[in-house]
Amino acid sequence: QVQLVESGGGLVQAGGSLRLSCAASGRTFSDYAMGWFRQAPGKEREFVASIRRSGISTYYADSVKGRFTISRDNAKNTGYLQMNSLKPEDTAVYYCAADLTDWRTAASPLNYDYWGQGTQVTVSS
Repeated sequence: QVQLVESGGGLVQAGGSLRLSCAASGRTFSDYAMGWFRQAPGKEREFVASIRRSGISTYYADSVKGRFTISRDNAKNTGYLQMNSLKPEDTAVYYCAADLTDWRTAASPLNYDYWGQGTQVTVSS
């Protein structure tokens, strides 16, 4: 079992920054990959970024490349998503997720075993 709790969401103006955190408990954090997804009202959940358990390999959606940075601190059992140059289209509920295999395709939500409850990010224009 893995429990994931996101925090750090909020309201920010376009061009601003936020850092999301994902606190993990249960299984050893360094044993699994972690991903971030988001879901806007009326839209499907979409991939944002992921990081392998080692922290060396990262993957990003084209829409966030160069603006968002995913990272993890295995000693603190916490993952992060630094979001810079935010745009109104980034508005969504952001979810972190755990892939216990650490080798499945990062972008598919079907390949994640556990999910957090989500945190709202709203970017005003």
